Amino acid sequence: MSGFSKKAFTKHDDYMTPESAWTAVKGYIPKNKKIWEAFYGDGESGNILKKMGFDVIHKDVDFFKKDLGEIIVSNPPFTIKKEVLTRLKELGKPFMLIMPSSTINTQYMRKIFGNDKNPIQLIIPQKRIQFIKLVNGKRVEGQKQRCNFDCFYYCWKMNLPRDLIWLP
Repeated sequence: MSGFSKKAFTKHDDYMTPESAWTAVKGYIPKNKKIWEAFYGDGESGNILKKMGFDVIHKDVDFFKKDLGEIIVSNPPFTIKKEVLTRLKELGKPFMLIMPSSTINTQYMRKIFGNDKNPIQLIIPQKRIQFIKLVNGKRVEGQKQRCNFDCFYYCWKMNLPRDLIWLP
């Protein structure tokens, strides 16, 4: 363990959502709502949702200064997820967000949503989402995409049929 404290860990948010992640939950995203894919990334996530037939707003704008669409379907930067959740609660905007499974155990999640009349609902993928890593803002062909942690789809005010859904 002595070497552990000397190791420098770099946190970054350059991981994009693969099409398979949105395909897996397509049936739980309302077709009759205007979606705001609020975190632009490389722009592909919004294009994927549009290709699936959803009405999507996907612009490279500041999430904390804009309020677009009726619901948010996104993969927010994990380093600011507390701030994102706080803002969404203030807006009262329904959402489906991909975030690490450990988020459910945080004190801020308990504080923000613990006593809410609309409970957080979870969709649990069958296997880990293999995000697409960007290097210097670009996708790198042939780069191994190995995610070493689990993510859930956190949903609020999405009126899912159950509070906990395991994907097949």
